[in-house]
Order: sequence, then structure tokens, then C-alpha cells
Amino acid sequence: MPDPVEITLFICANCARPGKMLTSASRTPPAVPDLQLTNRVQQVIVPCTGRLQPEHILRAFEAGSKIVSVVACQEDNCHYAEGSRRCALRVEYVQSILQEIGLGAERLLLSYLPGSASGDLALAAGKPADSESADSESADSESGELLNVKLADLRSQVIKAFHAVPPNPLRLSSDMLQEKYEDLSDLSEDDSDE
Repeated sequence: MPDPVEITLFICANCARPGKMLTSASRTPPAVPDLQLTNRVQQVIVPCTGRLQPEHILRAFEAGSKIVSVVACQEDNCHYAEGSRRCALRVEYVQSILQEIGLGAERLLLSYLPGSASGDLALAAGKPADSESADSESADSESGELLNVKLADLRSQVIKAFHAVPPNPLRLSSDMLQEKYEDLSDLSEDDSDE
């Protein structure tokens, strides 16, 4: 049986990439930010965090994740206009559920990365994106540095939260349940009525 996931990350596919011209012929894979976490991490890439439903987050906790982090685009740079705002409302709702059932709201984090909607729209309109200005090399380095700072901050938030909360009791109960099923299967193999 594989080791259970300790941290689940729900990441918007557009939150950490530069603006680009989108065409149906040249779809590129999303730029997934590397948080360089040493724990067992599951990254779930979503087209927009606004599509993330409370049950998705709750299932991650039910599966044993100690921390769940949602990484969205900044609210003013979301491809789906209100996706990040909807995500924030849903995260707040799930935090209230976690607090009510005794897991603690601090297990669920919401972070923002720059997003790429304005850059994509500028390119689609035939205007230069921010990174394609007259001094594109310095603009690229500034945006890259800003992204690296935000990624480092996000990483430290996840690590700090991971060390601050106790183990997920749902994981412990599922581990105990699995052990009981294994014990029962051992009994049924040894038990013969002949």
C-alpha cells in the first residue's frame, strides 16, 4: 500500500505562467509551480480554482492529508473573471466546516499567485504583454523574481502550517480501520471448519 499523501495542493493552471497567445493549434501544458516540498505531496491542477467544490477539498482531508492548500490567481487577474473570488468564498466555507467538526480551519490554506489573464488578453488584442515591452529582458527578470518571492512565501506558509497542526485524525482512523480489515482477513484464512 503506498504511503498516504501528507499535503494536497489544488493549483490553478494559469496562476504561475507568463501571458501567451492562446490558439487551438498550440496548446501548451500548464506551468506548475515547484514548491520544492519534501513531504508526500499531491498536486491537482485545475483549469480554475473557481471550479473547485467543497467536496473536493473535504475528500483530500478524508484521504488523510494533513494540510490542503489552494493556489489561485489574484482576483483581478483570473481568466474566468470571478473564479478566484468564488474559490475564496468556498475555502472560507470549508474552513468553517473544518472548525465545526474539530479538525481546525488552519489546515486549509488559500494563496494567490499573479495569474496571466491580463497578459493573455493583451496578446490576443495584438498589444504587447507586460513581459514584451520595450525592455522585455528586465520585465521578464522582474516578473520572475516576483514569482520566485511569492513561491518562497507560499512554500514557507505550507511548511509552517504543516508543523503547526497535529496529525489528521481522519488518517489515523482510516489506518486503524485498514489494520482491522487486515486482521479480519488473517482470521478468515486461518479459520477452517473442517
